[in-house]
Amino acid sequence: MQTKELLTSSYDFHLPDELIATHPASPRDHAKLLVYDRATDTITHTYFYDLEKFIPKDCALIFNDTKVIKARLYGQKQSGGKIELLINRALNANDVHVYIRGRVKIDQEIFFEQNLKAVVKELYEDGTRVVNFFQDNHLLRFEELLPILDTIGHIPLPPYIQREDNEEDAKEYQSVFAKIEGAVAAPTASLHFTPEQHQRVSENYKHAYVTLHVGSGTFKPVETDVITEHPMHSEFYEISPKAKALLDSKQKILSVGTTSTRTVEFYARHKDQTSGEANLFLHPNNKPLRVNHLLTNFHLPKSTLIMLVASFVGLEKTLELYEEAIRDKYRFYSYGDAMLVL
Repeated sequence: MQTKELLTSSYDFHLPDELIATHPASPRDHAKLLVYDRATDTITHTYFYDLEKFIPKDCALIFNDTKVIKARLYGQKQSGGKIELLINRALNANDVHVYIRGRVKIDQEIFFEQNLKAVVKELYEDGTRVVNFFQDNHLLRFEELLPILDTIGHIPLPPYIQREDNEEDAKEYQSVFAKIEGAVAAPTASLHFTPEQHQRVSENYKHAYVTLHVGSGTFKPVETDVITEHPMHSEFYEISPKAKALLDSKQKILSVGTTSTRTVEFYARHKDQTSGEANLFLHPNNKPLRVNHLLTNFHLPKSTLIMLVASFVGLEKTLELYEEAIRDKYRFYSYGDAMLVL
């Protein structure tokens, strides 16, 4: 018999539709902030612009500097049938792992603006595909594809934001310190920082950047009955020399977001690897080893992300905090409000 913490059904909760944020707070730092202090078991309700009042003086911050690419493309088959393609990640210089809405077969060509073409190379059983991209019949490396995506692609808003992307999203679904292109989902706790607040925090606290290119697998719900049987997705990560030095020290760490947390904790378990593929699944039976404090948003039921929160505070407390947030009309998910776990 499995303990409650390992049952996927234990991580379910009811969220009223009106609490799913479809647009960001404006200004960014006017999002609500729920602060939970584990030492005193107390909850404080405040706003993100007051974050610095709560960050412990003796800790360093780890940010994820990944940059969201315009990963959604609309095109057509040779027959004229419409196709939607969502890039998930580059597998190597030329092969790109994608989702395609519409039926395709091996060697099929899909046509986009600017003489861009995708050729289907592999079909996977989970419904994903591998394609190569060409422009004017020149096989593109992934870094050559990125500037083309920037002109004809669309910001890949999460599936629960049920609207088309717009010009606002191109700016708002990106952290102010985004730098390294490659993510198809934003590290959402980072979205609350204005340039001014990020500068203040950077001047007043030790900090460093890691890169984790967030994949669309981050939205995939856990479908197994027991969470430990879930096949965790992997994502490319890289740890800067400055971040490595911080993580190798005794410095207390506040991780900005679940993506930074997964990166730091993967490194804590594989200290010889400063880049590669991270597939770490944090949950109450696999607790953090290196991260002391967590800044995060409010996540989907039965997701690996709510289970990650439970790895810090336990299942019961996680559900209690979420119920409190729902009662107080916090906004949930990518464009929603934030929580700081001390």
